Amino acid sequence: MQQISSPHTPAALATRFTNVAHKWVEDGPAERAEAARRKLLQAIAEKEPATLNEVAAAVARGAPAVSRSVEALVRAGLVERQADPDNRRRLALRLSSAGLDELSRNPSANRMLRTKFERLAHSELRAVERAVEILERGL
Repeated sequence: MQQISSPHTPAALATRFTNVAHKWVEDGPAERAEAARRKLLQAIAEKEPATLNEVAAAVARGAPAVSRSVEALVRAGLVERQADPDNRRRLALRLSSAGLDELSRNPSANRMLRTKFERLAHSELRAVERAVEILERGL
């Protein structure tokens, strides 16, 4: 006899939550690229003046891959590279004003969620807020 799983078990709730989250938040290539770019910008901002190795460690990626990504950020005008005054062989990375602006903007996923949340009734929005509070407490 097959046992039917309760919809209230942690495993069942995890599955349901994952399914709902995927419907609410876009997770395509553009969103993943934006998240990776923001992660790099944040790592540089936190370590300024950052070295390539510091950024690679912060984002848990290899230095060659991070070097290519940083090069793209430099070409896009988001990051500035300068020789470290204490060690000319080492480059110091800083966010440009455009990079700071990019990092201060809400990610596109937040804008999409905001639009969806604006469609909810006040009572529904309060219920979502309570659920988020519970989830935050559990982290």
